[in-house]
Amino acid sequence: MNRIEALNILGLDDDATDRDIKVAYKECVQILHPDRFAGNAKLQDRATEQFKRLQDAYDYLSSGRGSKSSSGSSRSRSAPPPHFAEAKLAGLAAARTQLIAQRDALYDERRNALIMMAAGAVGAVLLRRIVWIAAIFGTLVIWGIVSFISTHQNISTINEHLKEIELQKRSIEEEWEEE
Repeated sequence: MNRIEALNILGLDDDATDRDIKVAYKECVQILHPDRFAGNAKLQDRATEQFKRLQDAYDYLSSGRGSKSSSGSSRSRSAPPPHFAEAKLAGLAAARTQLIAQRDALYDERRNALIMMAAGAVGAVLLRRIVWIAAIFGTLVIWGIVSFISTHQNISTINEHLKEIELQKRSIEEEWEEE
């Protein structure tokens, strides 16, 4: 991992200061902490993976290995640091990007569940004379229904988190405009 990769994980640009890194990390952690998804094992597993990536990126940047001097950045010390709100917005953007990636994967799972239900129903109807095969296809339909419902619930949860991120983004932008 290099500085640019670590900053991208946190949703920051190459000229981010130590304070920006801390703020973006805290924002991402608040949004993507695995405990927020405690009711859903799949989302919690994905959040745990992303949380580890965030932690690795933050550890890399805060350990000094990812210092600005090692990336070739020649930013002047007298230049004022970027606004605090910019770092918060960057953290929200990173969290939003990761949640959208999770949601896209769930859309694929939901589509597969629909295909499973349809294939099971067709197979059960066509092979209804062979009872044990029809039973297997019936089980496929039930499995598809359960998978569809669980992925739909996961998508709803992610959409709620995305709405929450959007509300936080709006409030930060309003505060920033007032200043």
